[in-house]
Amino acid sequence: MSKSTNTTGKAGAPLERKARSNAISRRLALAAPLALPLAMQAAASKAAPQAAMDDAALKELLARAEAASSAFVRGDMKAYLDLIEIAPDFTLMQPFGGPFSRGFDRSPKHLAELASYFQDGTVRMELVQAYASGDMAVLAVIEWGHGKVGGLEQEWPLRVTLVFRRENGKWLLAHRHADPLVHKISLEQLSVLAKG
Repeated sequence: MSKSTNTTGKAGAPLERKARSNAISRRLALAAPLALPLAMQAAASKAAPQAAMDDAALKELLARAEAASSAFVRGDMKAYLDLIEIAPDFTLMQPFGGPFSRGFDRSPKHLAELASYFQDGTVRMELVQAYASGDMAVLAVIEWGHGKVGGLEQEWPLRVTLVFRRENGKWLLAHRHADPLVHKISLEQLSVLAKG
């Protein structure tokens, strides 16, 4: 009787060990290109750490955001863009609903359209909560606005989330999400809104 080597079924058998080893090697080969950029980013962040956002920097960012929102609703687009730097990958979720938009159109035509649509407005921001970590800052605010929007003059309170990203020492506005639901609405009203 000859002895045979069991190569199937039992843990620790030679073929199973080889298959496990090959599977791990394939996973490592697939993961290596992803790990290198993450390791480089971690090393870069350790080499040049950004100071955490202190209270003074937070107050300054909030004051600039408030002044910029006031400039926007009074139709002063030049002042708005002087006060807020907008990230190239900026996203906007407007209080009018609909799809979100990417980027900010700085063309003279678009800025003139905005200036004619928003007029004679002011905004006071009420800070609900601020979050800051490294190069990201989030302001959750109520914008207590008043002015003419599309010819309708009234109060325009908005719940707003502003996301800022720090690049080269400057805070860029990366995202704005605004909705008009400062005042509670009923399930029925929400249902009508959700249906579109």
